Amino acid sequence: MKKIKYSMLTLLGLALVFASCGDQGKSSSNGALSSSAAEKVYVAPGEQDDYYAFLSGGYSGNLTVYGLPSGRMFKEIPVFSQFPTSGYGYSEETKPMLNTSFGFVPWDDSHHPDISQTSGELDGRWIFINGNNTPRIARISLTSFETEEIIEVPNSAGNHSSSFITENTEYVVAGTRFAVPVPQRDMSIKEYKGNFKGALSFISVNPEDGRMDLKFQLLMPGFNYDLSHPGRGKSHGWFFFTTYNTEEANSLLEVNASQNDKDFIAAINWKKIEEYVNNGGGTKMPANYAHNVYDEHTHTATSTMKKEVLTVDPTQVPGAVYFLPTPKSPHGCDVDPTGQYIVGNGKLSADLTVHSFDKMLAAIEGEKFDGEAYGIPILKFEDVLAGQVKSGGLGPLHTEFDDKGNAYTTFFISSEVVKWKVGTWEVIDRKPTYYSVGHLMIPGGNSRKPFGKYVVAMNKITKDRYLPTGPEMEHSAQLYDISGEKMELLYDFPTHGEPHYAAGCPAELLAPKSQKIYRLDENKHPYAALGTNDTRVERKGNEVHVYMSMIRSHFTPDNIEGVKVGDKVYFHITNHEQDFDVPHGFAMIGQNTSELLIMPGQTKTSVWEPKTPGVWPFYCTDFCSALHQEMQGYVRVSPANSNIELSWSLGD
Repeated sequence: MKKIKYSMLTLLGLALVFASCGDQGKSSSNGALSSSAAEKVYVAPGEQDDYYAFLSGGYSGNLTVYGLPSGRMFKEIPVFSQFPTSGYGYSEETKPMLNTSFGFVPWDDSHHPDISQTSGELDGRWIFINGNNTPRIARISLTSFETEEIIEVPNSAGNHSSSFITENTEYVVAGTRFAVPVPQRDMSIKEYKGNFKGALSFISVNPEDGRMDLKFQLLMPGFNYDLSHPGRGKSHGWFFFTTYNTEEANSLLEVNASQNDKDFIAAINWKKIEEYVNNGGGTKMPANYAHNVYDEHTHTATSTMKKEVLTVDPTQVPGAVYFLPTPKSPHGCDVDPTGQYIVGNGKLSADLTVHSFDKMLAAIEGEKFDGEAYGIPILKFEDVLAGQVKSGGLGPLHTEFDDKGNAYTTFFISSEVVKWKVGTWEVIDRKPTYYSVGHLMIPGGNSRKPFGKYVVAMNKITKDRYLPTGPEMEHSAQLYDISGEKMELLYDFPTHGEPHYAAGCPAELLAPKSQKIYRLDENKHPYAALGTNDTRVERKGNEVHVYMSMIRSHFTPDNIEGVKVGDKVYFHITNHEQDFDVPHGFAMIGQNTSELLIMPGQTKTSVWEPKTPGVWPFYCTDFCSALHQEMQGYVRVSPANSNIELSWSLGD
């Protein structure tokens, strides 16, 4: 195997610096937009965008929703992180969503959203996204745009090659980036090689309600499984994962994990493994992981700890797993809409490697192997190669596809998007990005039916693109028109957190079914006050439960007495509005938590533990009417030894 020199890494680092900074100080004589480009992104007041775009939030832990072509941000959907804007992760109903085997974890690093599919086409039911740090997969409803389910992934670390779905949403797949001891145990880090494992998790999805269940884990050799995508069309039933660190280094990976001339794409025949499992194959292993589910009727989440997982040794399922040699520390692993071509984006290679699914099957049939790794056959590179794209770029990372047989690849170091023809491997066009582009997204570009009008490039470095805001700046996304032969840069827009991947779909797929309210007559929350006759205050020891309602422009009750220092006060608040876009907020002075934002027909609970006697106000935080300022109330708090009885009122 050829070895990369340390000096080469230094040169690549310098190339990054120059590519990122080369335009510093230059004036924009014609600006970012020409008049024709401005017309293409302009959405007139009162009109709506053509596409939804869902951008991962990276270290925000959440998912942001944008419109295309305008670049307007519509919503941040809280997923893995507490979110004081709505009270997600603070309300008693949503705290269980952030439970894990490590306890309550109020943050994560969200990376790769993927929209549910039927027959390889977007169906708009759910969107899935991975938590990278504490390995988790979340499912978000595309009717309510709220997180409905989170499942923790055991035996995993750095849950990066996730969360990608099979073409009928049979499975959402999660691969570990960091190999770890399985099961976890105290052992020397220097014993990594040959002893650590990389778990690839196949999580089944119930087609009726989307409920997830960890079906099986494939325990692979201890490489780093970086990214993945499913087969589709003719390759449906297979899944493909890029690997790096096939050297199994455990220190100074920038050098020691870059020694091999080729790493692998792992080709997994999940249909064959599924059959093996369904026939009783696999080994049950003790585990401990959380499964958190939000009930839309009770408006409440529950957390259940699971205690075992079914594991599969790939060597026990002949014909299920193969390695495809791929240069050089491949990052992105992308499959074209036909399912024929598997693209390995080798980040230390100037060329793109494209494997052929048909050639792979022929090589397997002909047993054209070039050795094995831990009992898994390695196919000969030349026998699975479809072609190479001689791009001339530096640092290829990710590829998406349009509906005209073209592919688009990002190059991080040379800061550009390169368009090339699938099948001929000819470079058609290239456009610079500003700066150091990572992922890109074409709506439907990860499906059998892409919508080839726009590509969004998500850049890692912003520098001079916007007015400066101190050392920290939002990341920059750029929108390109790809409807013609040549790409046209239309627009820059800032993004929140650090977007990695994104998913997009036509607005008409989601907008007509978007939920507007929660119906009061369907509210099954155990503490809901569905009418004014249900409002009351009850004491249970040192717990005080306030059954409260809210409507423009008052709380019921709005005066409460008899609360004592040391009590734990639960405000169970139901919004009685049944009109779209009339939420109400609730905040109590001295709360050691966030405010709550409560949608029409919804019930949420906030806890307050008063520490000082006095008369303390609460109020509505969301401007709801002309009398919003009057929407307030008081709680009287007496000393712990007080004999004052509980009382409550409205209008007295």
